[in-house]
Amino acid sequence: MGLILDSSIVIAAERRGDTVAQLLRQVASVAGDQQAALSAVGLTELVHAVYRAQTTAIRLRRESFIADLLTDLEVVPYTKATALLAGKLDGEQRAQGVTIPSMDLLIRATALECGYSVATTNVRHFQLIPGLKLVTL
Repeated sequence: MGLILDSSIVIAAERRGDTVAQLLRQVASVAGDQQAALSAVGLTELVHAVYRAQTTAIRLRRESFIADLLTDLEVVPYTKATALLAGKLDGEQRAQGVTIPSMDLLIRATALECGYSVATTNVRHFQLIPGLKLVTL
């Protein structure tokens, strides 16, 4: 069993000034001994935040945090199977009048495809996907 870290968890830790080691200890204290990973889509969100930084100091701090994170975590790719699952989930949910933000949908589909849970601070969007196990920090 594994755990995909949503970008909301990583961003919150970086903003608090936590180290990657502190973040991973916090995740382990709540989720137990599960392998933590990032999804490729979640990594895209994190890199996006680097380039939206309002100062050079913030940009450099975010870049450093991501670099440290990537030395400790696997990045789970977005595959053809994941794309098929995401399309199915999105179609089923929209048919019921439920719209899930695109990036959240892709991260969730990645987790489901791998049989992983998602660690997030954004339960509202994650609980919209049936069968997805959530861990909240």
